[in-house]
Amino acid sequence: QGQLVESGGGLAQAGGSLRLTCAASRRSFSGNGMGWFRQPPGKEREFVAGISGSNGSIKYADSVKGRFTISRDNAEDTIYLQMNSLEPEDTALYYCAFRWGYDIKTTVSSYIAWGQGTQVTVSS
Repeated sequence: QGQLVESGGGLAQAGGSLRLTCAASRRSFSGNGMGWFRQPPGKEREFVAGISGSNGSIKYADSVKGRFTISRDNAEDTIYLQMNSLEPEDTALYYCAFRWGYDIKTTVSSYIAWGQGTQVTVSS
């Protein structure tokens, strides 16, 4: 399934924006579902957004709807997470994940490969 590498995290003020990037090391995810998850301090990893490998269907967690946008570029083996109107509650370690299968899943166990994570910290 290859390696996933996230980048783009950092420190932002509330109301600001960040763009996360997840690059695959080889052409392994075209046609398969991809997702973004996050793990706030002291909490479990949670689903943020997912994109299918077939028709580009997208799903978001209720907490980020209208603020975050997931997209993918299969030619570049890359997915993105544009995060706008950031809130302190968005502070977390963000992971991208890969799964076999074209559809979107929201559970951690549905994904078989994970990046190392990129930290996002939002100050109030």
